[in-house]
Amino acid sequence: MRKAAYPLKLPASIKAAAARLAKEDGVSLNQWIAAAVAQKIGAVETAADFFKRRTGEARPEDLKAFLAAAPDVPPESGDEIPEHLRAKLSRATVGA
Repeated sequence: MRKAAYPLKLPASIKAAAARLAKEDGVSLNQWIAAAVAQKIGAVETAADFFKRRTGEARPEDLKAFLAAAPDVPPESGDEIPEHLRAKLSRATVGA
């Protein structure tokens, strides 16, 4: 397998923590980072596969029908759209 070099810029605090953990694991920092990246890729790909399986044959139109059947009532306490997001949401739905 051919190895390629990729420069990686990390904040000093993250690099120090990674170096400490790599040393505790008895591996090089490079090996530790490569394993961490591989683990993250596996987790993301697994999550993507899970959601693809869960959606099955569902279509956006199916969700629209479900939402149309929901009662038109104010949100419960704590479920309100935060003020700082209301303007963004109203601008986004104007063209929809």
